[in-house]
Amino acid sequence: MDRRAEVLAELARHVVAVRRPHPVRVGVDGSSAAGKSTLTDELAEAVRAVTDRPVIRVGIDHFKRRVDLRTQYPPDSPESYYRDSWDNAAIRDQLLVPLGPAGSRRYRDAVMNLPGTEAVDGPVHIAPDDAILLADGAFLQRPALDPYWDLRIYLEIGFDVVLSRGIARDQAWMGDAAKVEHRYRTKYIPGEQLYVAEVRPQERADLVVDNTDFAAPVLRVRQAG
Repeated sequence: MDRRAEVLAELARHVVAVRRPHPVRVGVDGSSAAGKSTLTDELAEAVRAVTDRPVIRVGIDHFKRRVDLRTQYPPDSPESYYRDSWDNAAIRDQLLVPLGPAGSRRYRDAVMNLPGTEAVDGPVHIAPDDAILLADGAFLQRPALDPYWDLRIYLEIGFDVVLSRGIARDQAWMGDAAKVEHRYRTKYIPGEQLYVAEVRPQERADLVVDNTDFAAPVLRVRQAG
């Protein structure tokens, strides 16, 4: 078994070890280009390999605030990215609370398209009590959301890696490397630095994965107490 497979198997063991009288809500947190979606997709398969419990896979980017409603801060500012881009009330009320203690188990897995331009009127799903939610996204340990996670996984990479990966990845839709670099240097990375400074997610997460090397991630487990 290669190193990445080993780490995914260990993460899966930690996930299935969490027992609640309601669906277990796992948040996979991290900066832009940390590899959250890819790792969480892989983790879903690793979890399914060791349990028959239903796995619910959600991307929190489907819960962004509509672009024209992000008016609290200048649109290209770090503050707008960190504090105004996601609909935290929808994440809480339509996903996390319904799956939590005394929740209805009736949840939605999306409320907005990825560009943040149109609401998604998707179906309401019903989760069984033994389900496992695997949700990936940025800023998941912010105070508005943190109380609703049963397990927190943080993907840790340096901001230099965020920049290089972001430039390589986002040219396809931004169209120009210089434009991507400017966006990361002036908006995304400063916004993520605000979050790291305020919340210290790498210190609070239950599990931290150094995902600098995709082929050889390193898992760190927070010690109780």
